[in-house]
Amino acid sequence: MKGATIVLSARRQDVLASLFRSSPFLIGLIIVAFWVICALFGSHIVPYDPYAEDILNALTPPSIEHWFGSDQLGRDIFSRVIVGSRDILTVAPLATILAICVGTVLGLLTGYFRGIVDDLISRLIEAKMAIPSIIIALLAITALGTSKMTVVIIIGLSFGTVVARTVRSAVLSERDLEYVAAAKLRRESAVHIMFIEILPNILSPILVESTVRLGYAIFAVATLSFIGFGLQPPSPDWGLAISTNYAMVSGGYWWTVLFDALAIASLVIGVNLIADGLHGALDD
Repeated sequence: MKGATIVLSARRQDVLASLFRSSPFLIGLIIVAFWVICALFGSHIVPYDPYAEDILNALTPPSIEHWFGSDQLGRDIFSRVIVGSRDILTVAPLATILAICVGTVLGLLTGYFRGIVDDLISRLIEAKMAIPSIIIALLAITALGTSKMTVVIIIGLSFGTVVARTVRSAVLSERDLEYVAAAKLRRESAVHIMFIEILPNILSPILVESTVRLGYAIFAVATLSFIGFGLQPPSPDWGLAISTNYAMVSGGYWWTVLFDALAIASLVIGVNLIADGLHGALDD
């Protein structure tokens, strides 16, 4: 047991060393850390109240006074972009956590038991995946109403089926190994084998999958807000801001959309860079 602990500790050190030698991982970490700081402390550092309207200064272009310009209600876009990170970095991570939890349980069940359990759950997952996620989301939000918790549940359950397939594949490669056979000989319960024996050995693909799903969840939250089924006004949510102002781009007011779009893109890119760095470090 002591030797196994030393091996695991050495493996962790190797992974950490590889991560901090990875330029994509470090760049992604810096980008995500920046937005996390904005989400936590943005309301204390922005120059203007992101909700304050100033009609006399509506649609002013970027300047020293308003770095990103102002929107059609005269609200400072820079302040709204900074504070707008809070909603998306609350909803998307919670949805990702739910997806990982649901997907891990389903993947463990289908991969370990096989047979009728695998067939039943796999068919349900395939049936769900045959329907576009956006359609399921729209139907659910129409029925349940728009709220942060509704968006979290819908995105989390939707992505959970994708995670389940990844976990199932990892479990299939582990279920016939010697340590699982030894646990069965000790007459350990199926729950013990799945969550105590197998789960720790498949954490690497789950960790990578969680970062990938987080990037998709960020985009999904922004998409739902853009089409009017996510966060609602006067929230400074990035997707909602693009939805509200994109018609003004044709009138030359490009700044009302550009900076929110860049914020979404930068956050998704940052998360994907972290996922690439993790994948590379864990595969070494």
